Amino acid sequence: MDQSPPSAVPPASPKRVRLENIDALRGIVMIIMALDHSRDFFSNAHAYFNPIDVSKTTLAFFLIRWITDFCAPVFCFLAGTGVYLSASRGKSKMTIARMLVTRGLWLVFLELAVMRVCWYFNFDFTLVKAGVIWCLGWSMVALAGLIFLPKRALMILALVMIAGHNLLDGLKPSDFGDLSWLWTILHGTGYVKLFDGVKLLVVYPLIPWIGVMAAGYLCGQAVLWAPEVRRRRVFWAGLGLTLFFALVRGLNIYGDPHPWSTQPNSLFTFLNFLGCEKYPPSLSYLLMTMGPAFMLLAALDRSTLPRFVRPVVIFGRVPFLFYLLHLPLLHAMAIPWALFRYGSAPWLFANPPGLPWPHDFQFDLPLTYGAWLLTLILLYPVCRWFAGIKALRKDWWLSYL
Repeated sequence: MDQSPPSAVPPASPKRVRLENIDALRGIVMIIMALDHSRDFFSNAHAYFNPIDVSKTTLAFFLIRWITDFCAPVFCFLAGTGVYLSASRGKSKMTIARMLVTRGLWLVFLELAVMRVCWYFNFDFTLVKAGVIWCLGWSMVALAGLIFLPKRALMILALVMIAGHNLLDGLKPSDFGDLSWLWTILHGTGYVKLFDGVKLLVVYPLIPWIGVMAAGYLCGQAVLWAPEVRRRRVFWAGLGLTLFFALVRGLNIYGDPHPWSTQPNSLFTFLNFLGCEKYPPSLSYLLMTMGPAFMLLAALDRSTLPRFVRPVVIFGRVPFLFYLLHLPLLHAMAIPWALFRYGSAPWLFANPPGLPWPHDFQFDLPLTYGAWLLTLILLYPVCRWFAGIKALRKDWWLSYL
């Protein structure tokens, strides 16, 4: 299958392709992501137990954490698809590569310099966080080189990184001596000492995510297929990935560093089956999330989306602006609530592990949902305004927001 941009599109007058189902799916995952981050600021469950750990969690906490597992894989994959669409409009690979490098480094800078302030509301840069924006940035930089590979070689590399990286689970950063920092960044999680007491907290290691973005780039040509063909193939691809997840996870031999096990009841056994490793994303995790995402993408692929989906499309058209704004907004909303309830809120200004949260904060799921909905309501007019600007203007700086 030829993955290069179709020659039928004349370079002098490239056809701009933008499918609303992609914007809608991206908007859905951004909305869900905001729910996860609302949980971070309005519930202290993360400080006392892992919501995915069925031995300690509740059904409500498990589900509110599990549903957000779809966000990072879908967004990373669609970022790769967007790169292919840019190439299909007549841009050269060298132009695309430069764009990927500059935007990727911009994202890394924002993660380390801006987003950490939004997360912690302090300027103590002795701890910086390598989160999802960092991961997307470096994946773009890597893709800038990978797009020059033959399509078959890139396909093999993407599949190896996605399906084979769990073979590396037994390797620990300490096994690499002086290069332990590099392995932590590529396939581990934890702290990396930088300089003068500064530490980097690696949450999203790079190897699997580079493969996910590369896969999105390779699958980009599906966007240019005839609608009926596209819907059918994308749906069956999603169903196939979902069934493959059930097989791989069910065999319990390979695909996730944490095999599932029988729990005291069938419900929690099923939850344990779904509780796949995200850091780094296991093969089972990626199959579990991308399979349903493909089927949803096919379901949204129609000439006219329902009216109630329109606000979701708006969020999907300006995802990075939404990301930049929703974190400080949620964090700022958490402060007056904490002051009202406890009289102080030092944990909202500390670097992790920081100060302990009040123990009863973990029961505030209604507050979590309320803050989440208020955030969506407040940000919608801003996102709609900016989406309108991006639709009318093509200033170079708009592509960085």
